[in-house]
Amino acid sequence: MDGVQEHRDDPRWDVAERVAAAVRRRFPADVLAVAVHGPLAHGDDDGGGDGEVGLLVATYRPGTGPPPATRRVDGVLVDLTVVAAEERLRQARQLTSRWPLTADRYVTTRALHDPTGWLATLRDEHLGRLARARPAEFTSAARRAWYRGSAAHARAARLAEWYETDQALLMLGEARLGAATVSGLLSRTYFRDAGDAIRRTGLAGADMTEVGAVLARQSAELTARGRPVDGTIDDLLDG
Repeated sequence: MDGVQEHRDDPRWDVAERVAAAVRRRFPADVLAVAVHGPLAHGDDDGGGDGEVGLLVATYRPGTGPPPATRRVDGVLVDLTVVAAEERLRQARQLTSRWPLTADRYVTTRALHDPTGWLATLRDEHLGRLARARPAEFTSAARRAWYRGSAAHARAARLAEWYETDQALLMLGEARLGAATVSGLLSRTYFRDAGDAIRRTGLAGADMTEVGAVLARQSAELTARGRPVDGTIDDLLDG
């Protein structure tokens, strides 16, 4: 197996390699590459066997290989993403409002099976897209992420007024993530996952007022970059 040689004492690697071997054995004509992504792929994750294993299976053709699935295997949660190689490359060329949360899956992978070097192509496609991206593209994506975060914050505030505390906390978490995503887009920074995004942007534990202040500052920055977040009906219809 052309997989990872370190961390043999971590049961997550054992499960990942066993799943990869089973995929190759059951779908030998379909599978182009199998890789670990997410925090475990960085090699310094200290989940101690309790964290999730993110596995990517790239197939030669759409609709082949195993179905995407999430299961716990021997106590380890396995999230299996299955996608045709060309579709994954197309995704890697996109710059969406969730880019800070998805880029790491294109850039940081650990091969369990990659005889053709396809994972390097995936990384290079994404990095090439970033090199070609204009500042306005990141600003536009940040604006879309800001709307998502602002809507979640407003909803959290209303729920808190209605003493719906549990729901308010959930929406506040969404608002934190939205604000963290905006920060990542404005600074061209991507994160390992949602938790990493919130920690690195200083939003972990931020209360309703603090998140609102962050969103207000981001609104001002987006306005300074060429277009305010508020507009008229004509602005909406003109895109």
